[in-house]
Amino acid sequence: MGLPFMTISAAINSMIRADGSPRYAMGSMVVGALINVVLDPVFIFVFDMGVKGAAIATVLGQVASFLVSVVYLPRFKTVKLEKSAFVPNGKTCGNILVFGLSSFITQFAITIVMALTNNLLAVYGATSIYGAEIPLTATGIVMKVNQIMIAILLGIATGTQPIIGFNYGARNYNRVRTAMEISLIASEVVSVVGFLIFQFAPMSVVSLFGAEEGLYNEFAVMAFRIFLMLCPLTGFQTVAAVYLQAVGKPVKSAILSLARQIIFFIPAALILPRFLGVEGVLWTGPVADGLAFLLSLVFLAGERSHLQRSHRAQEAGLN
Repeated sequence: MGLPFMTISAAINSMIRADGSPRYAMGSMVVGALINVVLDPVFIFVFDMGVKGAAIATVLGQVASFLVSVVYLPRFKTVKLEKSAFVPNGKTCGNILVFGLSSFITQFAITIVMALTNNLLAVYGATSIYGAEIPLTATGIVMKVNQIMIAILLGIATGTQPIIGFNYGARNYNRVRTAMEISLIASEVVSVVGFLIFQFAPMSVVSLFGAEEGLYNEFAVMAFRIFLMLCPLTGFQTVAAVYLQAVGKPVKSAILSLARQIIFFIPAALILPRFLGVEGVLWTGPVADGLAFLLSLVFLAGERSHLQRSHRAQEAGLN
């Protein structure tokens, strides 16, 4: 029931950011999240509604974010809403689809990867000392934690997207390069911190999801250390994909989004477990991360050279 409110709110939220009001955009999301968090225990425990109560709290949070976002519509600074703006335009819709393709692929591919990984863990886990259940549960935790880190990285990349897009369109290439570099540094800091936790203190994360012992802890630690071995490269890939999207290179951006999740991950997931068993499923993570990083490095190096040439040409023209 909350799906229409969630999708419309997400769309308007992006428009609000692009309109130069990132604080308001953040506020609309925070309001919904806080309402959800506060009402969850009230509905679940006070009114004894269980999972149904949690669902209602989620929907109410989505409705709240929607209402706060809609209130902003008459306050747009850069555009004036008229009736004609609500009539679909083929060219505009086509541009939206093209430039949104990368983000769509990223989200959709995550679902495919999780489904494939779960099936492989069940099959190869059943033939190992861990059984089918332990690999599924432990790797599920790894995936969830990895998604949190990716969400932070996407936040950094998406936050710089309007800055990069605006300055690229204004031919202010020096600012584009600076914004890209700041985004890369910030994302790498987050990725490296995550890497240090996953490699040297994985049990501190595992224990947040419930205390276990024996084979479960053993596999969970191994899963964190292997699957997220090259997570410092994730920040670079994320920024590269969003940057290419911001400067009007949707094809390259879509290729990068496909590279990690589909092009490299799926073949590795189908091949490695045949030789390494259930542990081979875990090694698909660093293999896909490493290959996707090399591809993003090539794309981003080319774009950086292009920015430098454009900046020099611009300066020469001014002189």
